[in-house]
Amino acid sequence: MSGKKAHVITYGCAQNENDSERLRGMLLDMGYTLTNKNDEADVILFNTCAVRENAEQRVYSNIGALKALKAQNPEILIGVCGCMVQQNHVTQHIKNRFPHIDFVFGTHAISRFPQILHSATQQRIFDIAACNESLSEGMPHDRMSTVIATVSIMYGCNNFCSYCIVPHVRGREKSRSVRDIIYEAEGLAAQGYKEITLLGQNVNSYSEIPFYKLLELVSKVDGIERIRFISSHPKDVTDNLIYTIASNPKVCKQLHLPFQAGSNNVLSAMNRRYTREDYLKIIKQLKAKIPGITLTSDVIVGFPTETNDDFEQTIDMVKTVEFDMLFTFLYSRRKGTPAEKIEPVLAPDEIKNNFDKLLALQNEISAKQNNRLVGKTVKVLVEGESKNDKKSLSGRTDGGKIVNFKGSDTLIGKIIDVKITNAASWSLSGSVL
Repeated sequence: MSGKKAHVITYGCAQNENDSERLRGMLLDMGYTLTNKNDEADVILFNTCAVRENAEQRVYSNIGALKALKAQNPEILIGVCGCMVQQNHVTQHIKNRFPHIDFVFGTHAISRFPQILHSATQQRIFDIAACNESLSEGMPHDRMSTVIATVSIMYGCNNFCSYCIVPHVRGREKSRSVRDIIYEAEGLAAQGYKEITLLGQNVNSYSEIPFYKLLELVSKVDGIERIRFISSHPKDVTDNLIYTIASNPKVCKQLHLPFQAGSNNVLSAMNRRYTREDYLKIIKQLKAKIPGITLTSDVIVGFPTETNDDFEQTIDMVKTVEFDMLFTFLYSRRKGTPAEKIEPVLAPDEIKNNFDKLLALQNEISAKQNNRLVGKTVKVLVEGESKNDKKSLSGRTDGGKIVNFKGSDTLIGKIIDVKITNAASWSLSGSVL
């Protein structure tokens, strides 16, 4: 495929980004070069997300817009993969509504991508086979950074929260072997990577060994200086995990711990299997054992059973914890989930007003948390050029806060001291010491 180009477009979570790294890696192995322009590409691949309806609608809109490009260049191959198409009704819709799409494959077929792409030159391919028991190892990665990298430690989810489609499209939990994870981490260290993030739908249910022991083993890899992980489920946070975050200097003092709702009634309807009291007990332990820990979370507004009183308990939770950052989402009805059948209690305008109220509160708290760092010196791992200012560099603190500053490219990949001079809600500015 020498001389041919491919464009991979990714939607969704860090796991999807990691999958796209493997897809791009396989394309490079096949001889393609990568482009960010559809009109240059010989292959266009959409790696999709099924968690929210608006993400699916964007995919439909974007693949529909390629009909004219396909008419102009019938040789171009256009594909859709990932969580969205692991749903039978979605694949059938694409098959019928978008005849210019050449191939579709689900989350369990990534390792078969080269064969799928080859077959698509002859006929339309739809591969959404159910998950098998084996995990494919050794696939190439095309990583977006030379400093930080993600390492998947497990796939799938067993929790079956009533609103969530992930277990239905990713399958049941399957953990990679400790050996393969350490081998990948060692390879990244040999390439000069300084930080890795361990990925899983629920990392603390990693099954080969207790997750905190895996953190300890990864921390022994020479060259890796920082370790993060996402995501954690509150019901599986243990004292040992908290102790490991607190005591291991390589494990970043940051925890992303989704709470989703502040009301026990809503948490029960969501099948989250913990109470607000359970969650706040964990937060109290974290703050006591790890002063200054950065806490982030996910929240859903407008779950069908949620009343205004329930929502006020979410507001109270946010005020009590004072998260550094929240990822806030309007509830999205997902076909095939138990919550799909529940009619919402609140009207759309009430839900939107609640969402805006939560967003305003969190913006205020995030700004306050960041302002506490002004005048202080922090350790920053320099990742590269700032996204918003090409004349500046950017990196993150141990707590995951983004810091922008002026400096030489020779600093990239190093952990340096930066004095914070200015704070915004979502980032910090500073000067190199």
